[in-house]
Amino acid sequence: MSNILVKLRLRAPKESPVGTYRVAIMSLPEECDWQEYLPPEIQYIFKHFPQYKERIRQILAQGKAIGVRTVLRTPENILKAVHTISVHSQKNYIITWLPKLLRDKHYPVVTDDDRARAKGHNEDLDQAIETIVRDRLRFKRLVLIDEENIGINSEEQRLMTELSELIYPLQVDYAVFRVIADNAHERTEVAQSIIKALLVVGPIAHVLEKFAAGVGKIFAASADDILGESAELMALRGSGFSWRELAKRSRILIPVFAVATYGAYSVHHLLESGHLIQGGIVFGFSAVALSLTTAVQSLFMYRKNLVQLIADKKLLPPESSWATTKLALLQDFTNPARLGLFIGAAGAPVMGILGSVLGLMDNGWVLAAIGSTESIVAGLTVLFAGTINERRFQRKLQAFKPPQH
Repeated sequence: MSNILVKLRLRAPKESPVGTYRVAIMSLPEECDWQEYLPPEIQYIFKHFPQYKERIRQILAQGKAIGVRTVLRTPENILKAVHTISVHSQKNYIITWLPKLLRDKHYPVVTDDDRARAKGHNEDLDQAIETIVRDRLRFKRLVLIDEENIGINSEEQRLMTELSELIYPLQVDYAVFRVIADNAHERTEVAQSIIKALLVVGPIAHVLEKFAAGVGKIFAASADDILGESAELMALRGSGFSWRELAKRSRILIPVFAVATYGAYSVHHLLESGHLIQGGIVFGFSAVALSLTTAVQSLFMYRKNLVQLIADKKLLPPESSWATTKLALLQDFTNPARLGLFIGAAGAPVMGILGSVLGLMDNGWVLAAIGSTESIVAGLTVLFAGTINERRFQRKLQAFKPPQH
Protein backbone atom coordinates (compact mmCIF):
# COMPACT_ATOMS: atom_id res chain seq x y z
CA MET A 1 0.00 0.00 0.00
CA SER A 2 1.62 3.21 -1.11
CA ASN A 3 -0.96 5.57 0.28
CA ILE A 4 1.42 7.72 2.27
CA LEU A 5 0.51 10.12 5.04
CA VAL A 6 3.11 12.79 5.60
CA LYS A 7 2.85 15.26 8.48
CA LEU A 8 5.03 18.31 8.44
CA ARG A 9 5.40 20.16 11.71
CA LEU A 10 6.91 23.36 10.50
CA ARG A 11 9.11 25.38 12.82
CA ALA A 12 8.24 28.50 10.91
CA PRO A 13 7.86 32.01 12.32
CA LYS A 14 4.57 32.68 14.08
CA GLU A 15 3.43 34.93 11.24
CA SER A 16 4.09 32.20 8.67
CA PRO A 17 1.39 32.07 5.95
CA VAL A 18 1.95 28.32 5.62
CA GLY A 19 1.05 26.90 9.01
CA THR A 20 1.08 23.20 9.84
CA TYR A 21 -0.19 20.85 7.16
CA ARG A 22 -0.57 17.20 6.15
CA VAL A 23 -0.14 15.63 2.73
CA ALA A 24 -1.94 12.39 1.79
CA ILE A 25 -0.50 10.87 -1.40
CA MET A 26 -1.65 8.21 -3.87
CA SER A 27 1.02 7.13 -6.36
CA LEU A 28 0.12 3.70 -7.78
CA PRO A 29 -2.60 2.96 -10.37
CA GLU A 30 -3.84 0.06 -8.23
CA GLU A 31 -4.79 2.48 -5.48
CA CYS A 32 -7.71 3.69 -7.57
CA ASP A 33 -9.45 0.42 -6.67
CA TRP A 34 -8.76 0.75 -2.93
CA GLN A 35 -11.63 3.13 -2.38
CA GLU A 36 -11.81 2.98 1.41
CA TYR A 37 -8.11 3.79 1.81
CA LEU A 38 -8.08 6.83 -0.43
CA PRO A 39 -8.12 10.40 0.87
CA PRO A 40 -11.73 11.59 1.37
CA GLU A 41 -11.33 14.19 -1.37
CA ILE A 42 -10.38 11.53 -3.94
CA GLN A 43 -13.23 9.33 -2.71
CA TYR A 44 -15.56 12.28 -3.28
CA ILE A 45 -14.34 12.68 -6.88
CA PHE A 46 -14.63 8.96 -7.67
CA LYS A 47 -18.11 8.77 -6.14
CA HIS A 48 -19.66 11.80 -7.81
CA PHE A 49 -17.50 12.13 -10.92
CA PRO A 50 -16.51 8.53 -11.81
CA GLN A 51 -15.43 9.55 -15.31
CA TYR A 52 -12.21 10.93 -13.79
CA LYS A 53 -11.16 7.61 -12.29
CA GLU A 54 -9.50 6.26 -15.43
CA ARG A 55 -7.84 9.57 -16.18
CA ILE A 56 -6.31 9.58 -12.71
CA ARG A 57 -5.26 5.94 -13.12
CA GLN A 58 -3.47 6.83 -16.35
CA ILE A 59 -1.63 9.75 -14.83
CA LEU A 60 -0.45 7.58 -11.93
CA ALA A 61 0.79 4.96 -14.39
CA GLN A 62 3.02 7.60 -15.98
CA GLY A 63 5.14 8.08 -12.86
CA LYS A 64 3.10 10.83 -11.27
CA ALA A 65 1.48 11.01 -7.84
CA ILE A 66 -1.49 13.02 -6.62
CA GLY A 67 -1.41 14.55 -3.17
CA VAL A 68 -4.05 16.22 -1.04
CA ARG A 69 -2.47 18.92 1.08
CA THR A 70 -4.55 19.86 4.11
CA VAL A 71 -3.72 22.68 6.50
CA LEU A 72 -4.01 21.37 10.07
CA ARG A 73 -3.87 24.74 11.77
CA THR A 74 -4.89 28.11 10.42
CA PRO A 75 -1.88 30.35 9.69
CA GLU A 76 -1.39 33.15 12.19
CA ASN A 77 -1.82 35.89 9.59
CA ILE A 78 -5.37 34.68 8.86
CA LEU A 79 -6.25 34.34 12.55
CA LYS A 80 -4.95 37.85 13.12
CA ALA A 81 -7.02 39.13 10.19
CA VAL A 82 -10.16 37.46 11.58
CA HIS A 83 -9.53 39.01 14.99
CA THR A 84 -8.97 42.45 13.47
CA ILE A 85 -12.26 42.38 11.56
CA SER A 86 -14.19 40.88 14.46
CA VAL A 87 -13.01 43.41 17.05
CA HIS A 88 -12.85 46.62 15.02
CA SER A 89 -15.83 46.13 12.72
CA GLN A 90 -18.16 43.28 13.71
CA LYS A 91 -18.68 43.75 17.46
CA ASN A 92 -16.66 40.63 18.36
CA TYR A 93 -18.79 38.41 16.10
CA ILE A 94 -17.38 35.86 13.68
CA ILE A 95 -20.16 33.50 12.60
CA THR A 96 -22.24 36.35 11.14
CA TRP A 97 -19.72 37.23 8.42
CA LEU A 98 -16.79 34.79 8.17
CA PRO A 99 -18.64 31.81 6.58
CA LYS A 100 -20.13 34.12 3.93
CA LEU A 101 -16.73 35.64 3.19
CA LEU A 102 -15.03 32.27 2.86
CA ARG A 103 -17.78 30.57 0.85
CA ASP A 104 -19.12 33.35 -1.35
CA LYS A 105 -16.59 36.18 -1.03
CA HIS A 106 -19.41 38.23 0.48
CA TYR A 107 -17.50 41.04 2.13
CA PRO A 108 -18.52 42.21 5.61
CA VAL A 109 -19.82 45.77 5.87
CA VAL A 110 -17.01 48.06 7.01
CA THR A 111 -17.55 51.76 7.72
CA ASP A 112 -15.10 54.64 7.67
CA ASP A 113 -15.36 54.80 11.46
CA ASP A 114 -14.36 51.13 11.60
CA ARG A 115 -11.34 51.81 9.42
CA ALA A 116 -10.31 54.77 11.56
CA ARG A 117 -10.67 52.71 14.75
CA ALA A 118 -8.55 49.92 13.32
CA LYS A 119 -5.95 52.38 12.04
CA GLY A 120 -5.65 53.74 15.57
CA HIS A 121 -4.43 50.26 16.54
CA ASN A 122 -2.08 50.06 13.52
CA GLU A 123 -4.36 47.61 11.74
CA ASP A 124 -5.92 47.73 8.28
CA LEU A 125 -9.42 46.27 7.86
CA ASP A 126 -9.37 46.19 4.06
CA GLN A 127 -6.03 44.42 4.06
CA ALA A 128 -7.32 41.94 6.65
CA ILE A 129 -10.29 41.07 4.43
CA GLU A 130 -8.06 40.65 1.38
CA THR A 131 -5.73 38.38 3.35
CA ILE A 132 -8.61 36.02 4.15
CA VAL A 133 -9.98 36.07 0.59
CA ARG A 134 -6.55 35.53 -0.94
CA ASP A 135 -5.67 32.54 1.21
CA ARG A 136 -9.09 30.95 1.70
CA LEU A 137 -8.44 28.16 -0.84
CA ARG A 138 -5.01 27.28 0.52
CA PHE A 139 -6.47 25.14 3.30
CA LYS A 140 -7.00 22.14 1.04
CA ARG A 141 -5.33 21.63 -2.33
CA LEU A 142 -4.72 18.90 -4.86
CA VAL A 143 -1.11 18.77 -6.03
CA LEU A 144 0.55 16.79 -8.81
CA ILE A 145 3.90 15.27 -7.89
CA ASP A 146 6.41 14.34 -10.59
CA GLU A 147 8.06 11.33 -8.95
CA GLU A 148 10.11 10.35 -12.02
CA ASN A 149 11.24 13.91 -12.82
CA ILE A 150 10.00 13.64 -16.39
CA GLY A 151 8.05 16.88 -16.38
CA ILE A 152 4.38 17.85 -16.18
CA ASN A 153 2.65 18.55 -19.48
CA SER A 154 -0.21 20.93 -20.22
CA GLU A 155 -2.83 18.16 -20.32
CA GLU A 156 -1.89 17.06 -16.81
CA GLN A 157 -2.04 20.65 -15.64
CA ARG A 158 -5.55 20.99 -17.07
CA LEU A 159 -6.61 17.79 -15.33
CA MET A 160 -5.42 19.09 -11.95
CA THR A 161 -7.26 22.35 -12.56
CA GLU A 162 -10.45 20.40 -13.29
CA LEU A 163 -10.01 18.25 -10.19
CA SER A 164 -9.43 21.32 -8.04
CA GLU A 165 -12.66 22.83 -9.35
CA LEU A 166 -14.51 19.64 -8.46
CA ILE A 167 -13.46 19.79 -4.81
CA TYR A 168 -14.05 23.55 -4.52
CA PRO A 169 -17.10 23.07 -2.23
CA LEU A 170 -14.97 20.90 0.04
CA GLN A 171 -12.20 23.49 0.05
CA VAL A 172 -14.40 26.33 1.26
CA ASP A 173 -16.28 24.17 3.76
CA TYR A 174 -13.00 23.01 5.27
CA ALA A 175 -11.72 26.59 5.38
CA VAL A 176 -14.83 27.65 7.32
CA PHE A 177 -14.45 24.73 9.73
CA ARG A 178 -10.71 25.20 10.24
CA VAL A 179 -10.71 28.97 10.81
CA ILE A 180 -13.65 28.98 13.24
CA ALA A 181 -12.25 26.01 15.19
CA ASP A 182 -8.75 27.47 15.44
CA ASN A 183 -10.06 30.91 16.33
CA ALA A 184 -12.00 29.33 19.20
CA HIS A 185 -8.96 27.29 20.27
CA GLU A 186 -6.95 30.45 20.82
CA ARG A 187 -9.46 31.49 23.48
CA THR A 188 -9.32 28.26 25.52
CA GLU A 189 -5.77 28.18 26.83
CA VAL A 190 -6.68 29.51 30.28
CA ALA A 191 -9.15 26.67 30.85
CA GLN A 192 -6.30 24.17 30.60
CA SER A 193 -4.48 26.02 33.37
CA ILE A 194 -7.58 25.72 35.54
CA ILE A 195 -7.40 21.93 35.39
CA LYS A 196 -3.86 22.08 36.78
CA ALA A 197 -4.95 24.45 39.54
CA LEU A 198 -7.63 21.98 40.63
CA LEU A 199 -4.88 19.57 41.68
CA VAL A 200 -4.09 22.06 44.44
CA VAL A 201 -7.68 22.82 45.44
CA GLY A 202 -8.45 19.24 46.53
CA PRO A 203 -5.74 18.61 49.13
CA ILE A 204 -5.92 22.12 50.60
CA ALA A 205 -9.70 21.85 51.04
CA HIS A 206 -9.22 18.40 52.60
CA VAL A 207 -6.72 19.73 55.16
CA LEU A 208 -8.90 22.73 56.01
CA GLU A 209 -11.92 20.48 56.45
CA LYS A 210 -10.06 18.52 59.14
CA PHE A 211 -9.56 21.62 61.26
CA ALA A 212 -12.59 23.79 60.48
CA ALA A 213 -15.50 22.14 58.72
CA GLY A 214 -17.14 25.30 57.40
CA VAL A 215 -13.94 26.91 56.14
CA GLY A 216 -13.05 23.90 54.00
CA LYS A 217 -16.36 24.09 52.20
CA ILE A 218 -15.95 27.83 51.63
CA PHE A 219 -12.50 27.32 50.11
CA ALA A 220 -13.57 24.45 47.87
CA ALA A 221 -16.48 26.44 46.49
CA SER A 222 -15.00 29.93 46.24
CA ALA A 223 -11.49 29.03 45.04
CA ASP A 224 -12.84 27.08 42.08
CA ASP A 225 -15.43 29.75 41.32
CA ILE A 226 -12.71 32.39 41.21
CA LEU A 227 -10.67 30.20 38.88
CA GLY A 228 -13.72 29.59 36.73
CA GLU A 229 -14.48 33.29 36.64
CA SER A 230 -10.90 33.99 35.59
CA ALA A 231 -11.32 31.57 32.69
CA GLU A 232 -14.60 33.26 31.74
CA LEU A 233 -12.97 36.68 31.77
CA MET A 234 -10.01 35.57 29.68
CA ALA A 235 -12.30 33.80 27.21
CA LEU A 236 -14.36 36.96 26.75
CA ARG A 237 -11.21 39.07 26.59
CA GLY A 238 -9.86 36.76 23.91
CA SER A 239 -13.10 37.23 21.99
CA GLY A 240 -12.41 40.94 21.78
CA PHE A 241 -14.25 42.49 24.72
CA SER A 242 -12.26 45.28 26.35
CA TRP A 243 -11.21 45.32 29.98
CA ARG A 244 -13.43 48.38 30.44
CA GLU A 245 -16.48 46.42 29.28
CA LEU A 246 -15.60 43.52 31.55
CA ALA A 247 -14.88 45.79 34.53
CA LYS A 248 -18.45 47.10 34.43
CA ARG A 249 -19.61 43.69 35.61
CA SER A 250 -17.77 43.94 38.94
CA ARG A 251 -20.67 45.82 40.51
CA ILE A 252 -22.75 42.67 40.18
CA LEU A 253 -20.03 40.06 40.69
CA ILE A 254 -18.85 41.35 44.07
CA PRO A 255 -22.23 40.97 45.84
CA VAL A 256 -22.80 37.65 44.04
CA PHE A 257 -19.47 36.39 45.38
CA ALA A 258 -20.40 37.55 48.88
CA VAL A 259 -23.72 35.69 48.76
CA ALA A 260 -22.00 32.59 47.33
CA THR A 261 -19.43 32.64 50.15
CA TYR A 262 -22.17 32.87 52.76
CA GLY A 263 -24.00 30.04 51.03
CA ALA A 264 -20.92 27.82 51.13
CA TYR A 265 -20.47 28.58 54.83
CA SER A 266 -24.10 27.72 55.62
CA VAL A 267 -23.81 24.30 53.96
CA HIS A 268 -22.22 22.78 57.06
CA HIS A 269 -25.15 23.83 59.24
CA LEU A 270 -27.67 22.55 56.70
CA LEU A 271 -25.99 19.15 56.61
CA GLU A 272 -25.70 18.97 60.39
CA SER A 273 -29.42 19.70 60.72
CA GLY A 274 -30.30 16.91 58.28
CA HIS A 275 -31.17 19.06 55.26
CA LEU A 276 -29.06 17.03 52.84
CA ILE A 277 -30.73 17.99 49.57
CA GLN A 278 -30.81 21.68 50.43
CA GLY A 279 -27.19 21.57 51.53
CA GLY A 280 -26.09 19.95 48.28
CA ILE A 281 -28.03 22.43 46.17
CA VAL A 282 -26.67 25.43 48.08
CA PHE A 283 -23.08 24.16 47.82
CA GLY A 284 -23.46 23.40 44.12
CA PHE A 285 -24.86 26.84 43.33
CA SER A 286 -22.29 28.52 45.58
CA ALA A 287 -19.53 26.84 43.60
CA VAL A 288 -20.76 28.21 40.28
CA ALA A 289 -22.46 31.47 41.27
CA LEU A 290 -19.90 33.70 39.58
CA SER A 291 -19.77 31.58 36.44
CA LEU A 292 -23.54 31.43 36.04
CA THR A 293 -23.73 35.18 36.52
CA THR A 294 -20.98 35.67 33.97
CA ALA A 295 -22.71 33.34 31.51
CA VAL A 296 -25.90 35.41 31.67
CA GLN A 297 -23.96 38.65 31.39
CA SER A 298 -21.90 37.47 28.42
CA LEU A 299 -25.08 36.43 26.62
CA PHE A 300 -26.51 39.91 27.12
CA MET A 301 -23.23 41.44 25.94
CA TYR A 302 -23.26 39.40 22.74
CA ARG A 303 -26.96 40.09 22.20
CA LYS A 304 -26.45 43.82 22.70
CA ASN A 305 -23.64 43.78 20.13
CA LEU A 306 -25.82 41.85 17.71
CA VAL A 307 -28.58 44.43 18.00
CA GLN A 308 -25.99 47.12 17.30
CA LEU A 309 -24.79 45.29 14.18
CA ILE A 310 -28.37 45.21 12.93
CA ALA A 311 -28.83 48.92 13.72
CA ASP A 312 -25.62 49.69 11.79
CA LYS A 313 -27.04 47.74 8.81
CA LYS A 314 -24.15 45.30 8.90
CA LEU A 315 -26.49 42.38 9.39
CA LEU A 316 -30.03 41.55 8.33
CA PRO A 317 -32.34 41.30 11.35
CA PRO A 318 -33.21 37.73 12.43
CA GLU A 319 -36.80 36.56 12.09
CA SER A 320 -37.62 36.88 15.78
CA SER A 321 -36.30 37.94 19.15
CA TRP A 322 -35.55 34.32 19.98
CA ALA A 323 -33.58 33.97 16.73
CA THR A 324 -31.48 36.94 17.83
CA THR A 325 -30.83 35.34 21.21
CA LYS A 326 -30.03 32.01 19.56
CA LEU A 327 -27.46 33.64 17.28
CA ALA A 328 -25.85 35.30 20.31
CA LEU A 329 -25.68 31.92 22.04
CA LEU A 330 -24.13 30.28 18.98
CA GLN A 331 -21.42 32.93 18.82
CA ASP A 332 -20.75 32.70 22.56
CA PHE A 333 -20.49 28.92 22.50
CA THR A 334 -18.18 28.67 19.50
CA ASN A 335 -15.65 28.86 22.32
CA PRO A 336 -15.48 25.30 23.76
CA ALA A 337 -14.31 26.58 27.15
CA ARG A 338 -17.38 28.79 27.46
CA LEU A 339 -19.64 25.93 26.44
CA GLY A 340 -17.96 23.54 28.86
CA LEU A 341 -18.11 26.00 31.75
CA PHE A 342 -21.81 26.55 31.15
CA ILE A 343 -22.62 22.83 31.02
CA GLY A 344 -20.50 22.21 34.10
CA ALA A 345 -22.15 25.06 36.00
CA ALA A 346 -25.56 23.59 35.25
CA GLY A 347 -24.42 20.20 36.56
CA ALA A 348 -22.77 21.41 39.79
CA PRO A 349 -26.02 21.55 41.85
CA VAL A 350 -26.83 17.98 40.79
CA MET A 351 -23.37 16.85 41.90
CA GLY A 352 -23.90 18.67 45.19
CA ILE A 353 -27.13 16.77 45.84
CA LEU A 354 -25.42 13.44 45.10
CA GLY A 355 -22.55 14.28 47.44
CA SER A 356 -24.96 15.19 50.23
CA VAL A 357 -27.15 12.12 49.86
CA LEU A 358 -24.09 9.85 49.83
CA GLY A 359 -22.71 11.55 52.94
CA LEU A 360 -19.47 12.62 51.27
CA MET A 361 -19.57 16.36 51.92
CA ASP A 362 -16.97 16.09 54.70
CA ASN A 363 -14.35 14.81 52.24
CA GLY A 364 -12.15 17.54 50.80
CA TRP A 365 -11.63 15.69 47.53
CA VAL A 366 -15.39 15.39 47.03
CA LEU A 367 -15.80 19.07 47.85
CA ALA A 368 -13.17 19.96 45.27
CA ALA A 369 -14.77 17.68 42.67
CA ILE A 370 -18.25 19.14 43.20
CA GLY A 371 -17.01 22.71 43.34
CA SER A 372 -14.88 22.08 40.27
CA THR A 373 -17.54 20.40 38.13
CA GLU A 374 -17.69 23.30 35.71
CA SER A 375 -13.92 23.54 35.30
CA ILE A 376 -13.50 19.79 34.84
CA VAL A 377 -16.21 19.73 32.18
CA ALA A 378 -14.69 22.81 30.54
CA GLY A 379 -11.26 21.20 30.53
CA LEU A 380 -12.54 17.98 28.98
CA THR A 381 -14.46 20.01 26.41
CA VAL A 382 -11.30 21.90 25.52
CA LEU A 383 -9.16 18.77 25.34
CA PHE A 384 -11.54 16.84 23.11
CA ALA A 385 -13.17 19.67 21.16
CA GLY A 386 -10.63 19.48 18.34
CA THR A 387 -10.99 15.72 17.94
CA ILE A 388 -14.78 15.82 18.11
CA ASN A 389 -15.03 18.68 15.62
CA GLU A 390 -12.62 16.95 13.24
CA ARG A 391 -14.62 13.72 13.29
CA ARG A 392 -17.88 15.59 12.78
CA PHE A 393 -16.40 17.36 9.77
CA GLN A 394 -15.07 14.09 8.32
CA ARG A 395 -18.55 12.54 8.59
CA LYS A 396 -19.98 15.61 6.90
CA LEU A 397 -17.33 15.30 4.20
CA GLN A 398 -18.26 11.69 3.48
CA ALA A 399 -21.92 12.64 3.13
CA PHE A 400 -21.20 15.74 1.06
CA LYS A 401 -22.90 16.00 -2.31
CA PRO A 402 -21.88 18.31 -5.14
CA PRO A 403 -24.08 21.40 -5.52
CA GLN A 404 -26.83 21.24 -8.12
CA HIS A 405 -26.62 23.79 -10.91
